[in-house]
Amino acid sequence: MAKRRVTLTFSEEVVAQPIIYNLGQQFKVVTNIRQANLTEAGGWIEVELEGEKQNIEDGIAWAISRGVRVD
Repeated sequence: MAKRRVTLTFSEEVVAQPIIYNLGQQFKVVTNIRQANLTEAGGWIEVELEGEKQNIEDGIAWAISRGVRVD
């Protein structure tokens, strides 16, 4: 199993979408929120992703396609 820690930055347009939930469900990635600063206007979440390396990469690509910035 691979682990990767990323920061997800949400704009106001995507902050209400269940991005982290979908990462876990669709890509079989375990998500562990480490830090967050989030409001209805947007913000960021630092999350640790654990799972198969390809699933993590696919999940990150999917989040980017939804309008989330991933660092």
